This record gives sequence, C-alpha cells and structure tokens, in this order.
Amino acid sequence: FWDFLILFFCLPVVIFNEITKKRLLGDMSCRIVPFMEVSSLGVTTFSLCALGIDRFHAATSPQASTRPIEQCQSIIAKLAVIWVGSMTLSVPEILLWQLAQDTSPVSGGVTEYCTMKPSSNLPESIYSLVLTYQNARMWWYFGCYFCLPILFTVSCQLVTRRIRGTEKKSECRGTKHGQCEGHLNCTIIALTIIYGLCTTPENVCNIVVAYMSPDMSKQTLDLLNLINQFFLFFKCSVTPVLLLCLCRPLGQAFMDCCCCCCEGCGPDTTSSESSTDSKLKTEMSSSIFFDKPRETPPPLLALGTPC
Repeated sequence: FWDFLILFFCLPVVIFNEITKKRLLGDMSCRIVPFMEVSSLGVTTFSLCALGIDRFHAATSPQASTRPIEQCQSIIAKLAVIWVGSMTLSVPEILLWQLAQDTSPVSGGVTEYCTMKPSSNLPESIYSLVLTYQNARMWWYFGCYFCLPILFTVSCQLVTRRIRGTEKKSECRGTKHGQCEGHLNCTIIALTIIYGLCTTPENVCNIVVAYMSPDMSKQTLDLLNLINQFFLFFKCSVTPVLLLCLCRPLGQAFMDCCCCCCEGCGPDTTSSESSTDSKLKTEMSSSIFFDKPRETPPPLLALGTPC
C-alpha cells in the first residue's frame, strides 16, 4: 500500500517537475515527497526485519507444523508500529526541505527546485536538531535503511538454518510444510535482494555528493537525485509484483479479487449450488437433531444414605 502511495503521489510530481521545471503543489510537495520516500524506506526496512523475526520463530517453534495462525489484531499492531515508527523517523525531512527558484541562463525562465536547507524561522532548538540530522543524514541512510535490513535478514537466515539443522531439513524437505517454509524464506531473500540493489545507487551517490559536491555542477547533482528517485520508483513497482509471483496464496487471492466479476474466473454455479444444498441439508438435519425436545427422564429412586 505504501508503494502504491509513492507511485500515485510522488511519481507524477517528479515527472511534472522535470517536464515543466515547475514544482507541482509548490513548497508542500518539496516537503511531502521526501517525507514519503524516506518513510517508504523505513516501512520496507522494518517490514523485512519483522518478516525475518517471523521466519525465525516459525523455524524454532517446537511444533512448527501445528503453529496457530496469528490473529488479525496482532498483525495490525505490528503494522501500526512499523508505519508509525517509519513516519516518526521521517519527520525531519519535512523541516529540512524547502522550495527555491533559479533563473535559467539558457532560456531565461524561472525554474523551481527543492533544496536541502532548513528554514531560519524555526525555533532555535528545532533548528539545531534539523542541522544535526542534515549532517548525519548520509550515514543514517546508509546504516538504518541499507545495512540494517540486509544484515538483519542475512543473520536471521543463517541462525534459522543453524538451529533447524540438517536432520530437520531432511525430514521436512518432502513435506508440504517444509516446502512452504522454504518458499517463504526464498520470498524474503528475494525482497531483500531487490531492496539492496535499488538502494545501493542512492547510498553511493550520497557518499559521492557528500565528499565531492564542490566539484560537481548543479546539473550533475540534479541528475543524480533524479536517478535515485527513479530507482526508488522502480523498487516500489517491482516489490508488489515480486510478492504476487513468489507468494502463491497472496497471488491467488489477488487473482480471485481481480476475477470476481468475470464469469470465466468465477466459481462453478453447479458446484456452488450442490455445496449450498448439502450445507442446507446438514443444517436441517442438525437443527432437527438438536431442536428435538428431550424426553423427561424417569424419576430416580432415593438410594444410599442421607449423606
């Protein structure tokens, strides 16, 4: 869902800015677009960490095959923690960016662009915090949004394989549960690989710009920023498709939702009618059985002592 928000809101703003050299929605888009992009990195990072923990618990539980399905309230609570935490860590992006204007030396027109410069109207304490975030932003990106999900996923996979052992793998290899667990592990690894490949150029560009920005022109910096944004858009486009292709239950549910209105993909009417009839018969027989009034038992004789 967050990937859909990035493609629905941020991608048109960036394309409109590159075509017209005007910022759609003005200063608000300069603050909201970086906020949503960084929040997207946080959601993906913490989701991969949560999935790694879930796979670890699934592999180390004593009765993995009979493990109860997690309740919806627990899943919603985890998603709320991931989303709220990601959005909270991205709040400094709103205070860091602002809209700026420049006159093009070629056409003479006024171009609008976003610059990383905190506003001087902020309170002194907040202004100092934003400046600290700006100075540490490159390494914060690299440590939290790149190294953390990759190292966490690799560590969980290695520990899981170590704990399960070769004997347990050989026992569960042919079972349906073992195949499902292996398929889910492959899905998480594939998501991590896609995320790492799409965020590597951005981290490399951030490090290069941090140490070589005085020697680069504004056009080169804008081009690098555009490349980083489109790698993020590519990640947001590939991740849902990869999930639908690798996670078979999710892909089947998605296809069922898409084909619910089609007659060819809909359920067979005869089978549904027969199942409905059998269900009605079962309900009627059960209702007859349970609704039948019980016969009053004969009175018992008073046997034994008064105690």
